[in-house]
Amino acid sequence: MAEHAHTKAVASRLARVAGHVRAVQRMVEAGRPCAEVLVQMAAVRSALDRAAKVLLADHLEHCVLDTSRGGSPRRNLADLRKALERFVS
Repeated sequence: MAEHAHTKAVASRLARVAGHVRAVQRMVEAGRPCAEVLVQMAAVRSALDRAAKVLLADHLEHCVLDTSRGGSPRRNLADLRKALERFVS
C-alpha cells in the first residue's frame, strides 16, 4: 500500500504532542499552579486536534477518494463515517 501523503507530518505533530504531554506531567509533579497546567493541557488538546485534522485530510485524499485500489466509494464512506463517530464521541 502506498504511503499516505501526510504520514511524516502527522508523526512529527504527534511527537511534539508527546513531548508537550511529558512537559505538562513534569509541571504537575513540580506542583505548578493548576491554572498553568490547565492552559498547557488545552494547548496539548489543540495540538492533538490539529494533528487529527491533517490525518483526516490525508484519509479523505488517500482512502476515501482513491477507489483505484478496488475499494468501493460506499465502503470507503462507511469506514470514514465509523472513524468520525469514534473520533468525535
